[in-house]
Amino acid sequence: MKISKKKHLEMILENVPKHPNPKVDLEQYSTPATIAADLIWNAYGLGDIDGMNILDLGCGTGIFAIASSLMGASHSLGVDIDDESIALAKITQNHISEEHDMDMSNANFIVGDINSLNSIIDLLNASNPNDLNPDLISINKFDTLIMNPPFGSQEKGSRHADRKFMEFAVNSAEVIYSFHMKNTEEFVIDYYRDLGADVSHKLVYKFPIPKIYDFHKEESRDVKVVVLRVENFES
Repeated sequence: MKISKKKHLEMILENVPKHPNPKVDLEQYSTPATIAADLIWNAYGLGDIDGMNILDLGCGTGIFAIASSLMGASHSLGVDIDDESIALAKITQNHISEEHDMDMSNANFIVGDINSLNSIIDLLNASNPNDLNPDLISINKFDTLIMNPPFGSQEKGSRHADRKFMEFAVNSAEVIYSFHMKNTEEFVIDYYRDLGADVSHKLVYKFPIPKIYDFHKEESRDVKVVVLRVENFES
């Protein structure tokens, strides 16, 4: 089976479940299938998916790694600190593969904490080789990295958590697709420039935040987010 329409990709991604046990300190909010499909479709059009090695950082239940695999990635790797989400991502990968008769053996998921690490090399070296496709172990930098990191805006979360993700990302991939609150866009662009990177494209979405934590007062509200495509790193 080959995906030829964005709507088809979106329909398959509807099968990816939300975080099984959302943790407020990790600011876990699941990316909707509509946004994930649109982002991957645009990234595919820019040559950042097909035949590439993709890293889904802070992957949750793996929607970007799964979407990249479906759209022809050479390899996709999902990494998250939450073992419950990683376990569910693996189950979902197998379910989608069987349900839609698609080979998704090029997708891997591992538990990993980037907070004390500098790059994906450190993380791969610290991982159990049995959990990884052998082709991934030798990768120094991924072609494309996609991340929807914690924004560091919740009192119970880690302040400035997104900065660690940005620093890790720049050391780990040639191209980055990075989610951020729209009102922090200029700061984020400046921060990437300080890291030696440039923003080439922007995508803006209304990201639905459902009532999943005790402090939420509304059943759902939309938050404006920007996805920055980042490239051209200094050596």
